[in-house]
Amino acid sequence: MNRLETDPVAATPLDPGDGDLAPSSDSPVPGDHAFRATRREFLAYTSAGVVAASLPLSRGEAAPVATPTVRGPGPIEIALRVNGAQRRVRVNPDDTLAHVLREDLGLTGTKVGCDRGACSACTVLLDGTPASSCMTFALDVGDREVTTIEGLAHGHALHRVQEAFIAADAMQCGFCTPGMVMSCAALLARTPHPTLEQVRAATSGNLCRCGTYPRIFAAVLSAGGSPLTRL
Repeated sequence: MNRLETDPVAATPLDPGDGDLAPSSDSPVPGDHAFRATRREFLAYTSAGVVAASLPLSRGEAAPVATPTVRGPGPIEIALRVNGAQRRVRVNPDDTLAHVLREDLGLTGTKVGCDRGACSACTVLLDGTPASSCMTFALDVGDREVTTIEGLAHGHALHRVQEAFIAADAMQCGFCTPGMVMSCAALLARTPHPTLEQVRAATSGNLCRCGTYPRIFAAVLSAGGSPLTRL
């Protein structure tokens, strides 16, 4: 009696794709290009892996359980570095950075327009990178330096972007201006002499409902060293 008559599994016809699972004549090592497994061998390998993964670790190998840090739901005292100064403030877990800056620290230069990250009027710098403060939880700021529109000037000396905005009359209602200035100041910090395309890209997330973009672009180019011209 041959093997096909005694082994019902071996007598089972192969699926059309089972040609790739034909047994190898040489290498029995999984991962070898010459290695191929039968259906029975494949099931044996996978079953052994599942059993091994389900075995509990020994006492000496037990993984430590991390204890999560729970903050809230009540007010929490945190420290923020704002415009070069350390400020301590009590915040709720759901307080945004924009709310804390305006309501708790009195820095009302940061404006809240849409309150959903769509207009960028509330832009501040976190370690020099523009961020929408209405979409940033105060608890998530951590050790990053917060720079607001009030922190750009040094005493009575305005930032060059602020001076350029005044010279180019790059504002109408002025509500978007603080966020626009912050985005442009960050651009000049990383690209001292930007092109018009770079200015457009840097302010692409800042919405000016008055439509003063040509004057804004001219102001930033001027702050970067280009002659002040109307675009």
